[in-house]
Amino acid sequence: MNHTPLRVLFDVNVVLDVLLKRPDHFSASAQVISLADQKLLRGLLCATTFTTVEYLVTKAAGRAAAQSQLAQLLQTFDIAPVDNGVLQDALAAGFSDYEDAVQHAAAQASQCKAIVTRDLAGFRNSHLPVYTPDQFLSWWTVEGILSLNT
Repeated sequence: MNHTPLRVLFDVNVVLDVLLKRPDHFSASAQVISLADQKLLRGLLCATTFTTVEYLVTKAAGRAAAQSQLAQLLQTFDIAPVDNGVLQDALAAGFSDYEDAVQHAAAQASQCKAIVTRDLAGFRNSHLPVYTPDQFLSWWTVEGILSLNT
């Protein structure tokens, strides 16, 4: 049996649902992020997520709030690095949105087994399983964990 925690990349929109307390999406996104916070899975964020979060949270709540949130994210998540290879793979991936392509390529390079996003259409060309937060929470069963770890 594989005891390595499942590696899952979280799209920036899921993180922003929680940080900006978006009413329609907060609950499921917070629940799925709590799995990473509790280290029940190994949550990763694309390196580009941090600059997006800093910009949007600063606009919404101020610089101090943004820096506090970034510090918390760095404690909860590992980083899926973005380098030349990731950027080139993203260009060749056939995604309509380059940001989604970069996150996908970073997830693959970081050996993630899945992506959690609210933008399923943006990840239509994904080579990894892609779930909404609600779908991932429904899937989070013994059978699901075993199928992704094999």
